[in-house]
Amino acid sequence: MKIYAVGGAIRDTLMGLPVHDIDYVVVGSSVEEMVAKGFRPVGKDFPVFLHPETQAEYALARTERKTGQGYKEFNFYADPSVTLEQDLERRDLTINAMAQEVGADGKQFGPIIDPYNGEKDLAAKVFRHVSDAFAEDPLRLLRIARFAARFPEFSVANETMDALKAIVLSGELNALSAERIWQELARGLVAAKPMHLFQVLLNSNSAKTILPPRLASNLAKEEFREELIGHFELAENSIEERCAITLMDLPASEIRSWSECVRMPIEVRDFSEIFSNLKVLINKNHDGKYQAVEVLSWFNRADIWRKPDRGQAILSLADKLTLNVSPLLHAMRNAQALNSADIIAGVAARDRSNGERIGSAFESARLAAISVAL
Repeated sequence: MKIYAVGGAIRDTLMGLPVHDIDYVVVGSSVEEMVAKGFRPVGKDFPVFLHPETQAEYALARTERKTGQGYKEFNFYADPSVTLEQDLERRDLTINAMAQEVGADGKQFGPIIDPYNGEKDLAAKVFRHVSDAFAEDPLRLLRIARFAARFPEFSVANETMDALKAIVLSGELNALSAERIWQELARGLVAAKPMHLFQVLLNSNSAKTILPPRLASNLAKEEFREELIGHFELAENSIEERCAITLMDLPASEIRSWSECVRMPIEVRDFSEIFSNLKVLINKNHDGKYQAVEVLSWFNRADIWRKPDRGQAILSLADKLTLNVSPLLHAMRNAQALNSADIIAGVAARDRSNGERIGSAFESARLAAISVAL
């Protein structure tokens, strides 16, 4: 049997990028031999094993055949007769279909094995699919969109864009799990140039299927895209900030609806919804003359009392985007500085066990502090 490092590790090494994980393929072996050598089987759909010492994953070389819709409906065939070239042929892009042999010491040696001209496409900075089987896996559309955000200097080969459009026309994007859609989008959003992710979705005609309808419509406008690029450059590359910026022109109700469709993490969803509500508040009071009642309502929605760091982060993001939040920052600090013991002491002794009365006292005190600040 022979062991090869494959995929992203080879690509990133050739690009001079740090390699964090290495995928290994074993050629000429069987399940029985791997187990006999101390490897522990962990794969559910096809033979994958953990190395007895390093716990790294090793997969038997395999071929696959599509049996239904989606990215899971495949039959895999793993056998000692499956060649490295056959295994590499089932991979998505030529730049991810290269390999290098691994010696008994665990180190890579020898020439790069490149049957599908990945090095050539790497030099030309082109995303090109390996074979016609590419279009059988709808998840690959999102993977390329995410790669485009990570490697913005690359372009998608014309024939590969045609394959992406074929995936859209097949309707198989609807078979993707919500979790995988979010996983790929989130990785693209925090990459170097998230707009490139959206550009691939637009060019492949998949934006309307994957994204909220209003966002897909906005992204079709060059002015909106340019503005979004500018906002991304001003913000941090955290998923909360990138997602909030992307969705800030959507009503909170639409953000909630889409978040359920893609299983967005609750903390990211809430950050985006609250930021959207803040933008509505700012737009309504574009002259900077905020109403204390409305400000208190937003503070309560943002729950700045129990989650002060999130409230500060949301207002700081708005400030970075040059939105007028100085009065709100001042009002927040004023309201948060209130002494809880003093507020409770101001309530009649007989009412201090009444949660509604206590809550009302806090609301009144906070409203007064906000009014003074404004």
